[in-house]
Amino acid sequence: MDFAFAEEQQAIAEVVSSLLADQCTGADLRRLMDSGQTHDAARWNALMELGLSGILVPEHKGGLGLSETDFVLIARACGHAALPEPLVEQAGVVLPLLAALDHPRAEEWLQKALAGEAIIALAHPVNPFVCGAENADALMLVQNGQLHLVARDQVHLTSQASIDPFRRLSTVTATLTAETVVAEASVCAPLLAQALERATVFAAAQCLGLAERSVELAVAYANERTQFGKPIGTYQAVKHLLATAQVKIEFARPVIYAAAAEIGANNVLSRARASHAKLAAVEAASLAARTSIQVHGAMGYSWEVDVHFLLKRGLALGGSWGDETFHRARVLACALSSSAADSGFAFTASKDTLAHAA
Repeated sequence: MDFAFAEEQQAIAEVVSSLLADQCTGADLRRLMDSGQTHDAARWNALMELGLSGILVPEHKGGLGLSETDFVLIARACGHAALPEPLVEQAGVVLPLLAALDHPRAEEWLQKALAGEAIIALAHPVNPFVCGAENADALMLVQNGQLHLVARDQVHLTSQASIDPFRRLSTVTATLTAETVVAEASVCAPLLAQALERATVFAAAQCLGLAERSVELAVAYANERTQFGKPIGTYQAVKHLLATAQVKIEFARPVIYAAAAEIGANNVLSRARASHAKLAAVEAASLAARTSIQVHGAMGYSWEVDVHFLLKRGLALGGSWGDETFHRARVLACALSSSAADSGFAFTASKDTLAHAA
């Protein structure tokens, strides 16, 4: 069996990577942060022109009809660039959910979003706060098990503290009525469950990109910075630090890709794979960022060094779409289930990680 990505999958990810390498540099992020904004309209429009918003939306709904495996490399590229705009949330989570709804208002907002004319934020019950609500044109809210879709001017936002300046958080209050309902509880629950799986895996893919970029920055700096007459990268202690971080990345990568391929299964094993992917990816991103900061020295803790953006994004993603405790519990529940035993699912637990192998 060939587990490699197809040329088409790699090609579209390379297009996104190239665009972000040109338009989402550290200097671009610092300018955006200095302006007090979290969203660059020109960069967002450039991404929308690629047709990425509809990548997971069925063709009969106006999308590209591709799969989560097609999108996972794009999510990784977004993490690599620490992209501030919500491409992963919009294309990878919100629009597939919206496309699954059979409601005229949902269809109306879906078409606006596919055309790049609207951003929609999702207030998923697993998240204590809503990310990106202030830049959204509409919000999807859950109340009494029902899914509501409301315009931004129909809600009140209260800002909450965020460790990442580009991922602003809010609590949302709104008067929801029968007219704002787009899905009843019986339909809403499974759709929210699948949205969580997508969000979990794509957050993991972003963390993979963050980890890879952190190591790249550390290696580049270690080759430039000299001490005692030679680059610090030639010293064994520095090599060992970077090698340890790279090993974490190599172990996380196949777990993430396997989880992306299993999202459609929608069973106890696919949920465990998604949780395992996020646990492994967050751990890799954390170690890589801390290692990169250590290689950079004290300056690594400042916004002047790009790795600081990666550190903050990794911390923010680590607590989004279920924290470490949430996902460890899901892996444990799977390991103890009869379905896992029947499938040959093996489980090991340690102080630092939960891992499995099928």
